[in-house]
Amino acid sequence: MYHKTVLPNGLRVVTERIPGLRSVSVGIWVNVGSRDETKEINGIAHFIEHMVFKGTGRRSALDIAKEIDRVGGLSNAFTSRENTCFHAKVLDEHLPRILDLLADIFLHSRFDQAELERERQVILQEINMVEDSPDELVHDLFGRLVFGENPLGFSVLGTKETVSRMTSAGLKDYLHRAYTAEKIVIAGAGNLDHASFVEMVEKEFAEVPPKDGLSARSTPEFQATMALYPRDLEQVHLVLGGPGPAARDERRYAGLLLNVILGGSMSSRLFQEIRERRGLAYSIYSYLSLYEDVGLFGIYAGVAPDKVNETVAIILEQIARLRENHIGEEELAAARDHVKGGLLLSAESSDTRMTRLARNEILFSRYVSYEEAISRIEAVTPEDICQLARDFLTPERLSLVALGPIAEEKLTAFRRI
Repeated sequence: MYHKTVLPNGLRVVTERIPGLRSVSVGIWVNVGSRDETKEINGIAHFIEHMVFKGTGRRSALDIAKEIDRVGGLSNAFTSRENTCFHAKVLDEHLPRILDLLADIFLHSRFDQAELERERQVILQEINMVEDSPDELVHDLFGRLVFGENPLGFSVLGTKETVSRMTSAGLKDYLHRAYTAEKIVIAGAGNLDHASFVEMVEKEFAEVPPKDGLSARSTPEFQATMALYPRDLEQVHLVLGGPGPAARDERRYAGLLLNVILGGSMSSRLFQEIRERRGLAYSIYSYLSLYEDVGLFGIYAGVAPDKVNETVAIILEQIARLRENHIGEEELAAARDHVKGGLLLSAESSDTRMTRLARNEILFSRYVSYEEAISRIEAVTPEDICQLARDFLTPERLSLVALGPIAEEKLTAFRRI
């Protein structure tokens, strides 16, 4: 059963009681991410996420770790381009204790300078790790290329320069300005009572100020272009893609199915053609990133340098086939079953249900039931998917990033479009 309460300061509390479970998953979700940063402070939300586990007035970093371990729970945090989340999963009997812990680290972190210096080195190594992982780095490069100077193209981690400049005072100031009640959703799913949960949340979060001091998000214009990053590697890592429907666009359901058909499953067209039939790549997949106001279709492949042209040509051919109405009912039915299966299997986990509650509230200010989502998936037609491809994946709207031993004069397949 779904419930929602808005506290007097504007903070939203959403819960779903799931019969038969002993677990409870809780998340403090903040509608703030790297796209809300400026170039000068890029990476600050991610730095804050790291620092909240480093001690409060009541608990040291070791105390925090021990308390989570003592109740046999799981706790973590993440930062994305649009959200920051601090979450935990515990037995129902430990809910008050874990909520007190999450509130303490979220509201009362000390941002000790010595801890900050140590964590700065950790984050710099995290940046180095991405730079040494071309299959991950190429996605950052693609986002930077297609979104240009818009913050949506910023790295979540920030840069070595921005991370090196950050101070304890700067982190505290940003947290107090940005992480305010109207930006916060606290979600709980599992064996919990809504009224009791709201009472606990209000006790901890009633004093959070309501309004934030951030500028409104700006919607980026998708840049259709190509960028090559020569590097001495065994493979060329490439991402080819275009714009897509936003998270708030009703066409997102057609987008989910288009992605499964194109490259989002083992039976997809790209996986079968590029890996199974031709053996051109070990890793080949497509994805759809849904942001609140824009979307991004992407296709990744890691291939030998002399196979790049052939691979890009096949990708472009398969995109063209989607634009030209080449989708049968059997293929669409399989894609529907794939999406529905993933959705319903994930519903068996309290942490996934908690995540879905929070994201629905942030994006739509309401609960989108599993029944509603499945109904919308069932309603998608082959023409809906092909029209989506015609709307977003036309040759003049596509971009390409390639990282590895590649020269522009050798990449004729993409240049011809």
